[in-house]
Amino acid sequence: MDSNVYNFQQYLENNNPPQGYIRVLHAVPNAPNVDVYANETLVFNDLAFGEYTPYLTLPEGRYKIEVYVAGTMNDPILTNNVTNNEGAYLTIGVTGTLDDLGMVGIIDVDMPIEPGKAMIRFAHLSPNAPAVDITLANGNVIFDDVSFREITSYMDLLPMNYTLEVRGAGSDAIVLTVPNVNPESGKYYTVYAIGLFGETPGIEALLVTDGEL
Repeated sequence: MDSNVYNFQQYLENNNPPQGYIRVLHAVPNAPNVDVYANETLVFNDLAFGEYTPYLTLPEGRYKIEVYVAGTMNDPILTNNVTNNEGAYLTIGVTGTLDDLGMVGIIDVDMPIEPGKAMIRFAHLSPNAPAVDITLANGNVIFDDVSFREITSYMDLLPMNYTLEVRGAGSDAIVLTVPNVNPESGKYYTVYAIGLFGETPGIEALLVTDGEL
């Protein structure tokens, strides 16, 4: 992804307004690359499926987010309004299919963390996958019955190596295996399930660190 981010630095230096942080995840399988505008200003360009941007520092306030096919400025394929709050981290998920697009606002790092622990959560963004349970390799369920466009709360865990399994809700059928999850103490993570169940591009996991500029 070639990021072409609007430069607010001069504004921030001159006015020192309260700030928040916004990034974008492209989770629409078989969709073209996209450009993202905030209040009619290009903030990210040529974002491909499965890519997510760095956080962009923006003054707090209300923003009109528009998503266009990359390189065009005709009708946006998706439009929504989001609120950027002071000190908050927000991930905007562009989700669904070309026939059913949707924007999901995901608040990152929204709860305290215990010393010596990491935090992890799960986001179901696979548009045709069933509701799922997320388990450890031994079958212990850590998140249950998570539906499309649902994001769980964070849970804490010790920093060690984990294998996570995404299973059909209430069953032992494994939809996706996520090996080598190695959370670090003091950090927050989201496991995003994206792609298509039983189709192309196939379902996959993105392990993303939250709240880091």
